[in-house]
Amino acid sequence: MIRLEQVTKTFGSNPVLRGVDLEVPKGTSMVIIGGSGTGKSVLLKCVLGLVTPDAGKILVDGTDATKGDRDAFLARFGMLFQGAALFDSLPVWQNVAFRLMRGSLKRPRAEAREIAIEKLRRVGLKPDVADRLPAELSGGMQKRVGLARAIAADPEIIFFDEPTTGLDPIMAGVINDLIREIVVEMGATAMTITHDMSSVRAIADNIAMLHGGVIQWTGPVAQMDTSGDPYLDQFINGRADGPIESVR
Repeated sequence: MIRLEQVTKTFGSNPVLRGVDLEVPKGTSMVIIGGSGTGKSVLLKCVLGLVTPDAGKILVDGTDATKGDRDAFLARFGMLFQGAALFDSLPVWQNVAFRLMRGSLKRPRAEAREIAIEKLRRVGLKPDVADRLPAELSGGMQKRVGLARAIAADPEIIFFDEPTTGLDPIMAGVINDLIREIVVEMGATAMTITHDMSSVRAIADNIAMLHGGVIQWTGPVAQMDTSGDPYLDQFINGRADGPIESVR
């Protein structure tokens, strides 16, 4: 579904992506791991077209992501942002239905509200949450609303940016389980970036480690602990000593 071929991106004198090759098969969940500042978010932004690569190819379902109808292209994606990123002035249902009330997906207001409530139910929130403001919700509930918004338009591809950041371990587990269930139910292709190894094990079919501007290792999550790659081994075990230099 998603293929990156020798994708590069430099900001000023800082080369972030130095030739990324990656394949995400249709209907699978790919989790990208790596240290802070290694370019994971830049990679997602390149696929979405929010950042233009300096070189390389990005293909989505065989089509060049930089060409064609931009609105139709973006309509295929859903996104769960780090920190939920809800509009604080809009009630919950309008946050969930935001996309459904605009652009090519525009639905009548009543229909959009009905879909929003249905998606809220899917992530375990009761209908009475629909008319509350985001500030009235806990962090875990806000994250669920963000997830409901990500799936509101039944996208083919869903991106998850640090989905468990700021959540306690129990709520993080709940969100991980929801993500896994929803991706499988929808048959969606998923790309997640995270530092949380419990998320990796819960939601990944495959993982890719980004380090030094390239994919250092990629493969099935079941092979992660026996990869033999020193970079991956150091990262997943949280060791200070190894080929990845730590700032001391």
